[in-house]
Amino acid sequence: MFTLTSRRALLGAVAALVFGRATAAERPIDAELRLAAQRNDLAGFRALLERGADVNARDAQQNSAFLLAARNGHAELVRAAIAAGADLKALNRFGSTALMGPAYRGHVETVRVLLATVIDVHHVNQLGWTALQEAIALGEDGPAHREIVRLLVDAGSDVNRPDRDGTRPLQHAERRGQPEVARILRAAGAR
Repeated sequence: MFTLTSRRALLGAVAALVFGRATAAERPIDAELRLAAQRNDLAGFRALLERGADVNARDAQQNSAFLLAARNGHAELVRAAIAAGADLKALNRFGSTALMGPAYRGHVETVRVLLATVIDVHHVNQLGWTALQEAIALGEDGPAHREIVRLLVDAGSDVNRPDRDGTRPLQHAERRGQPEVARILRAAGAR
């Protein structure tokens, strides 16, 4: 039988999962660090790290400061997070690495920063996509996405790896009307 206290705790935990609120066990300083990462507040981010904030602490949506900084294209914050020990294997609630968000959002410098680490360019998320596939399927044929595709190809991304529906990167590019991306993929051996 649930007591009033246990019901409130259960409802709070469910709300945290649904709405992305911090759990009661979370330290406020870690939530502040994630906010600084989202705001691209490098000085505040560094100050919070110096005060003991955990760069790998997660919210209810599985976002860490590192993952948020990367997704939003805050390259200097990503560098600071890496220097502070960010987990390069961290995954968000979609099973995506820090590389995937900036790849599809067109954040070239952040992709460069991450590719200079040992981050896994071959990781497949819950959608069945790699960073290369996300950059193509969710990106556009503009200069930023073309550069990101080039960077990922140069980093060894598999240009022929099909997604879980059997669609290869070249097929995504052709279907989405991305002739320049398709050209880059063909030059790398895509079929």
